[in-house]
Amino acid sequence: MAVATVTSPFTGVTNVPLVISAAELSSIETAVGELSTRISQAADELMGTPHEDVGVELYEVERSLRMARRRLAQATDALR
Repeated sequence: MAVATVTSPFTGVTNVPLVISAAELSSIETAVGELSTRISQAADELMGTPHEDVGVELYEVERSLRMARRRLAQATDALR
């Protein structure tokens, strides 16, 4: 497990240990993947409509989420 140092937003105390497990990162990776799918579906629905420009922007968001998911997968693998 990796340990990081953070400042608690609730107490303002620094050096609160934050332990991230590979399982937790994997769960986040899954959530990002599901969000990416939803964004892509929304973009698909907007194509060919007067809001096609929004669909194009959503495809860019989906692309960024795919890259984020890949990086999360790499981080997850590094913790295993």
